[in-house]
Amino acid sequence: MNEKKKDLLVIIPAYNEEKNLGKLIDKMEEAGVNNWADILVMNDASSDGTAALVRERGYRTVTHVFNLGYGSGLQLGYKYASRNFYKYVIQLDADGQHDISNIAKLYETLKTPDENGITPDIVLGSRFVEGAAEYKVGFAKKLAIKLFRSLIRLFGHIKIKDPTTGLQGLSFRAFYFYSKYNHFDDRYPDANMILQMRLLGFHIVEIPAVMHIRTEGKSMHSGLKPLVYMVRMMYSIIAVWVRIRIFHYDSEGKVNDKITTNPK
Repeated sequence: MNEKKKDLLVIIPAYNEEKNLGKLIDKMEEAGVNNWADILVMNDASSDGTAALVRERGYRTVTHVFNLGYGSGLQLGYKYASRNFYKYVIQLDADGQHDISNIAKLYETLKTPDENGITPDIVLGSRFVEGAAEYKVGFAKKLAIKLFRSLIRLFGHIKIKDPTTGLQGLSFRAFYFYSKYNHFDDRYPDANMILQMRLLGFHIVEIPAVMHIRTEGKSMHSGLKPLVYMVRMMYSIIAVWVRIRIFHYDSEGKVNDKITTNPK
């Protein structure tokens, strides 16, 4: 493995994804992603061969002793990225649902300023904006997405078509902020984090993405979990608004924090 650090780190949270992760790495290597991005697998105490597979392929991995959950894996990845001074992070699911073609698009968008010369802090890979590949979701998930869209528009005054997307690109400013204590939901980081970052003045854009249906393994939103998730997320979104707008928690991060400077 080439030890020279690149400016982009791809973070892949994984829990018992041995069957999918090998295919994902194959596709990334075929596309040459490993030539211009470093890859880090956050192995969340998997009981299958996930850790061994990553070691055999020669990529960086962090293995939790106990299962900490999706959000904790991401946040530890952000800490790794900030302490190693990466400029950008792209988070990619290990289950193969996020097409490899999205990585280059997110990366390019992160580096491209808008008409005002502002580069994005967060780029969302969306299943539902114009230009995205067709993607079908079940009734419960569709209901949750519509609810979260409405809440983000109400509280954040921004239209986000896919508030539950896990495919995201982050600038140093964004992932450094996330890496701090109490700045990130370590269980279900989702629409609540989008609203938080919007209210704190981070620049968010949404671009079309290509996504696929999971073919192997079990989703973390299976069974009755989607209903629990929807209720919890609705509460969390409202709590974020109250915390920032009413109690002004973290409001100092808008302008004065050192996160406004990217690493060189």
